Parts: sequence; C-alpha cells; structure tokens
Amino acid sequence: MIALIQRVLSASVSVDREVVGEIGPGLLVLLGVEKGDDEKRAERLAEKVLGYRIFSDEQGKMNLSVQQAGGSVLVVSQFTLAADTQKGMRPSFSGGAAPDEANRLYGYFSDCCRDRGVTTANGRFAADMQVALVNDGPVTFWLQV
Repeated sequence: MIALIQRVLSASVSVDREVVGEIGPGLLVLLGVEKGDDEKRAERLAEKVLGYRIFSDEQGKMNLSVQQAGGSVLVVSQFTLAADTQKGMRPSFSGGAAPDEANRLYGYFSDCCRDRGVTTANGRFAADMQVALVNDGPVTFWLQV
C-alpha cells in the first residue's frame, strides 16, 4: 500500500464539477492499493500517515503530526501509484489490487483515519476526479508499507 502525502493549506476533489470532498489545513493523501495489501497494512499506513511529523512546531521545525497540528486528511484513490514503470514507455498496472478489493481497502484506510480522531474527507473511488490543492512548502512524501 502506497501513500503519496502532501502537506496542504487546503485541498478539494470534484467529480462532474461537484465538490465531493474538501479540507482546510492538513494532508492530501493519494492512496494506491497493491495486490497482497490487507487490513493490517492499511492500519499501519494510516498510523504512519497520521503520525508522520511534517508540520511546523513553535520553532518552525517539522516536528508535529497532522493530529498534533489539528489538521484534516483528504484521501483520494490513485491506482497509478501501483504502476510498474521499469520497462518501455507505457506503465503496467498488473501490480494493482483488483478494483473491488482496492475500493474496500481504500474505505478501510479512510475509516482507520477517522477512528483515530482525524477529520477525513474522500474522493470517489474509480471516478474521473479533479483535485485542487494549495501545497504548503511544498512538502511531499512517498510512504509505503
């Protein structure tokens, strides 16, 4: 399971020009689900995302997690993160989880974030989405479990 996280001042996701999820300060999480991923990995990744210390403390050092900073999370499914780009000029998506399983684990990951007390918004799985964000920093990390 892969999370590309971006620290944001705000972020939103729209489908057919309708905003389906939005947050203020916090993290935009682009989530890729791979074959073999399960609930345990989703829980570990949620813990890592929510505990990752990339928000500034009083001294301006990246020392606070999104939870400690009082931020929110916007989770957007992103199957292309599971792409194999090693060969040729066209990515292979054979490493990605089947859509039903990916959708289930995407929901489970989001629920794990909510269960830990973080306000969590979502995109719409498998939809053609438009994501808008104001990246803060920019600060972007690739996390994988």
